[in-house]
Amino acid sequence: MTIRYLHTMVRVLDLDASMAFYRLLGLEETKRYTNDKGRFTLVFMAPPGQPDCPVELTYNWDGDTGLPSDSRHFGHLAYEVDDIYATCAHLAANGVVINRPPRDGHMAFVRSPDNVSVEILQKGESLAPAEPWASMGNTGSW
Repeated sequence: MTIRYLHTMVRVLDLDASMAFYRLLGLEETKRYTNDKGRFTLVFMAPPGQPDCPVELTYNWDGDTGLPSDSRHFGHLAYEVDDIYATCAHLAANGVVINRPPRDGHMAFVRSPDNVSVEILQKGESLAPAEPWASMGNTGSW
């Protein structure tokens, strides 16, 4: 089983101010994704020459009244795996709750013993939906 670090996500209230802060640290924008339907923007920033080590700034257009007091500013760690179904089966067999099952063959979420949210993403194309994952509901939050 192989795994590759992808990114760390943090929620931000003011995208411009946050980007300015990370620029002061020497990071530069490497990728941007805007989702009109979901009303959010993701900006990935990384050190020069290290595009594979980004921080993902998640900006919700309608604001987030809980920030920063509810600790939701830290979102999750993300890792890419060769086989998301095998990885989730391995985790579940070892007592890890799959909070967001990989119903789509692409993405799952689990939590560490310290309640850190971890996103698991399928490397390459999504796998075809398969049971028991396809019909499994969410458990808790991620």
